[in-house]
Amino acid sequence: MNRLLQWPSLEAPFWVAALAVVVIFPSDLSLATAIAVMALFAVSLDLALGIAGILTLGHALYFGAGAYAAAALATLGWAEPVSGVVLAGIAAALLAGVAGPFILRSRGLPLIMVTLVLGLFAFELANKASDFTGGDNGLSDIVLAPVLGVFHWSVYARVEYLYVLAFLFVGFQGAKRIVGSSFGLALRGIRDNPVRMAYLGAPVQSHLLRAYLSSALLAGVAGALSAQTTRFVGTDVLSINTSIDVLVMLVLGGTGSLYGALVGAIVYMLVHHLAAEWNPYHWMFIIGALLVFVVRIGEGGLVGIARRITERSRQTIGRRAKGRP
Repeated sequence: MNRLLQWPSLEAPFWVAALAVVVIFPSDLSLATAIAVMALFAVSLDLALGIAGILTLGHALYFGAGAYAAAALATLGWAEPVSGVVLAGIAAALLAGVAGPFILRSRGLPLIMVTLVLGLFAFELANKASDFTGGDNGLSDIVLAPVLGVFHWSVYARVEYLYVLAFLFVGFQGAKRIVGSSFGLALRGIRDNPVRMAYLGAPVQSHLLRAYLSSALLAGVAGALSAQTTRFVGTDVLSINTSIDVLVMLVLGGTGSLYGALVGAIVYMLVHHLAAEWNPYHWMFIIGALLVFVVRIGEGGLVGIARRITERSRQTIGRRAKGRP
């Protein structure tokens, strides 16, 4: 397994800290819920981009598909939230199953352009189909039943946060299993050298499509969670800005580790929130400066920086333990 995935000593405290947010920051749970949603979205992109090497600039297509599917189900009377999220994720995966075989024929810059065009087309389609999507006004007043029939939604977002956190935990563990499997190993080989993997007999296109479907499924779940917890879906869920935001999160945290998706989403959303409060017109300058700093420091994003610092610290401690300078 990729060594960046082998941080069990840090993962357990992370989830404990995530649960502790309910007690430590009870007035900021709406923000924490949004962070958890985007963290799952970033994990989904890391499966496609960081693990399989699928260069996409239109991943919001599946986030938006999941959001609109969840809203449509609720509007049609399917008020049970958990099954609504699952069905919305499946809908996003089905969309990827239709688009994937055509998208994955391309590589490099053509692939980026194809995904970008598809994302822009979906955004314009949602904008024009106002009878179904609400257009610029979006879909609001989404009514949902209590979670598991017991936990009622509240204005304090306590249930919303724990609900999203549970899906983030399950989605992250599922992604880890994929990456740690022989299939995940094959995906990393395809990412690094698809021609060699094809010569070795690996079904490159089939593997890429499976990775793309898995990524779309998680992105659709994230979009559905966004729709359910905010009770609103606007065309912005399909916008190029949404695709760019999640890409910046992933680059900031570090691609190909899954942990980088979590770290990048948390840092990006917190910096965005604080910088926007400081200056609502120039907050992107802060994000840009942070991104440039991280990229200049070295590869691997914040997770890569932390790993190198940890390794150097261990080496220094080891040398000192052996009496070496």
